Amino acid sequence: MMMNFLIILFVAMAAGFRFSPVLKGYSYTLLIFAAVTTALHYPQYFVELNGFKFAVLITPLIQLIMFGMGTSMGFQDFVGVIKMPKGVIIGVFSHFLIMPLLGFTLASFSGFPPEIAAGIILIGCSPNGMASNVISYLAKANLALSITITAVSTLLSPFFTPFLMKFFAGAFIQIDILKMMWDITKMVIIPIGAGLIFNKLFTGKVKWLDNLMPLVSMFGITFIIVIITAAGRDSLMNIGFALIGLVLIHNLLGYTFGYWSGRLFKMDERDCRTMAIEVGMQNGGLASGLAKEMGKMATVGLAPAVFGPLMNVTGSILASYWHRKPILTGIDISEPEEQSLT
Repeated sequence: MMMNFLIILFVAMAAGFRFSPVLKGYSYTLLIFAAVTTALHYPQYFVELNGFKFAVLITPLIQLIMFGMGTSMGFQDFVGVIKMPKGVIIGVFSHFLIMPLLGFTLASFSGFPPEIAAGIILIGCSPNGMASNVISYLAKANLALSITITAVSTLLSPFFTPFLMKFFAGAFIQIDILKMMWDITKMVIIPIGAGLIFNKLFTGKVKWLDNLMPLVSMFGITFIIVIITAAGRDSLMNIGFALIGLVLIHNLLGYTFGYWSGRLFKMDERDCRTMAIEVGMQNGGLASGLAKEMGKMATVGLAPAVFGPLMNVTGSILASYWHRKPILTGIDISEPEEQSLT
C-alpha cells in the first residue's frame, strides 16, 4: 500500500508542478521517481513481455537519444575549441580526472559487491550529458563553453572511457577495452554524427521532429532507468539507501571540485560555474547502455540509473541558487538565447 501511495503521490506532484513556473522544472524528475517506484513494486512488468526482454531496447533507445542530441547541435559548437581553448581543455581534463578518481575512491570504500562498485566508477568515467547545458543556461554560466565541453568530451569518450574503466575498475570486473570502444562508437558517435548531418540539411524544415525529439529523449531515459531498476530490484532493496548516498556524494563532490578547478586556473565566476556543472553531471544513459552491453545491467547499471535522477535534482537546485546570485565581474552577462536541449 505504501508503494502505491508513493506512486500516486509522485504522479500527482508532477502534474501539480506543471502549473508552477518555479517548480515546473522538477516535474520530469518526479515522473522518473514515480516510474522507478513502480518498477520496484511491480518489477515483473518491466523485465519481459511474452518472452520479449525489454533490455534489448536499451541500446536502440540510447542511439535515438544521441541522434536527438546531434540534431540539437551544430558544427559551430566545435568552433568553441578554437575560440576558448583554455576553458575547453581545463573542462574536459577536469571532467575525466575528477569524476573517475572520486568514483574509484567511493567504490573502494563502499563495501559493495565488485560489480555494483564498478558501476560507481563507470558513471564517473562517462562523458557529460546534455542536461549540463540546460543547467548551465539556468545557472547563468557560460553556455557556449558548456556546449563545447559536452561535445568534445562526448567525442573523446570512445577513447577515454574504456581506458579509464580498465585503469580504475579493472580490479573489480573484467574490461574489454576494444569492445567498449566499439560500443560507445555505435551508441554515441555514429548517432550524433547522423544527427549533426540531419541538423545541417534539415534544420527548421521538420518542425514536428524538432518538437518530438526532446519528448522521445525524456521517455527513452525514463524507460531505460525503469528497465534497469526492475532488473536490479533485489540488489537495490538491499543496498538502495547506501548506493543513493554514495552516488549523491559523488555528484556533489563533482560540483565542488569542478568549481575549484576553475578557481585554481583563475577563471572568472561564469566559467567556474560551468566547470562545476560540466564536471558534476554525467551521461547516465550511456553508462547504463555500457552496463547492458557488458551483460551486467542489474549490477553495474544500478549506479548510473540512480545518478541520473539525482543529478537532475541537485543540478536544478544549484541552478536556482546561482540564478539568483549576481555575478559581480563588471562583464556583460546578458543571457544567451534559450536552446531546446535533450
